[in-house]
Parts: sequence; structure tokens; C-alpha cells
Amino acid sequence: MFIQTESTPNPATLKFLPGQTVLDLGTADFPSADAASASPLASRIFTVPGVQAVFFGTDFVTVTKADTANWDHIKPAILGAVMEHYQSGAPVMAGEGKAAGGHAEHSGEDADIVKQIKELLDTRVRPAVAQDGGDITFHGFDRGVVYLHMQGACAGCPSSTLTLKMGIENLLRHYIPEVTEVRPVAA
Repeated sequence: MFIQTESTPNPATLKFLPGQTVLDLGTADFPSADAASASPLASRIFTVPGVQAVFFGTDFVTVTKADTANWDHIKPAILGAVMEHYQSGAPVMAGEGKAAGGHAEHSGEDADIVKQIKELLDTRVRPAVAQDGGDITFHGFDRGVVYLHMQGACAGCPSSTLTLKMGIENLLRHYIPEVTEVRPVAA
């Protein structure tokens, strides 16, 4: 098994491409070792000292390291953990553990606007962000402000504010006049 790695715009996060499907659908975010109990793969990666967060996409795993960790020291152990997992035949998600579809539900008078926001995110934003090892999902819409949740390489990325303001906000405002601002939300 050959696992490729790619850097991401976030220097604390690396993207691992195992050459196999990680999740059939959606994404899974594990911001801590405690959150990884639903995934044998994430649990195995968290045994590597210095791993701070793990995120799964359809064909990739992103790992965020602690500030004190050095990629040269922990990358080989992470590669080994991913390889061991796939060779073991264990599932990526255990039991009832399921990948998240992404967007929060929203109904009410703004339902049509929210539908347009989600469609733009799914067709224009999320595929590009997945290339960088992350995901951005809809969290809410209130009085012209779109609230988005950033995951994977996007969470804590130094360029994420620029991506939100200059990229996503401009895109949404261009297509949906009711949108006045985009703001990030914590998990």
C-alpha cells in the first residue's frame, strides 16, 4: 500500500491519501481523541503523540499536529497507523458511527435563500476546500449573515479568514443579494 501526502494551506495539517475510499459519503471530524471513539482509524491515528485532530473526506485523511510536534517525527508514525488500519480490515467507522452529511437544517421564511446558499457551497466551495483537506458546512443564516463551520485543514488555518471574507462571502453576495456577511462558528 502506498500512501501519498500533500501539504495544505494550514502548516499544522497534512493531507494523507491512502489510495482507497475513506468514507463513502460525507465527512467526519474528530477534533480530539475523545471524539474518535466512533472510528477505529481515527482512534489509531490519535495514538501517535502530537496528533491534535483528525478529519476524513471521501478519499483522504487530514491530520492536524500540536504546535510542539514536528512533522518529520510524527509523519512516519501516522503513515504506519493508516497502513496498519487498512491492512487489518477494520472498518473506518464502527457500529453506528456515520459520516456527517454536512449542513445544518434550516426552515422558515428564509428556506429558499438557505437552499441557494447550500447549493453554492456544495457546487462551488466544498469541492475546492476538499482539495486542501478540509470542509466548510452551513451552520445558520440570520438577518443576512451566513454562519459556516470550518473543519479539517480549514479549522485554525491562517488563511481561513481570507478564504471566508474574500472568497466565500464575495461569491455568496454576488449570487444571493440577501447575504451581507459570512462568519465562522466554532463546533
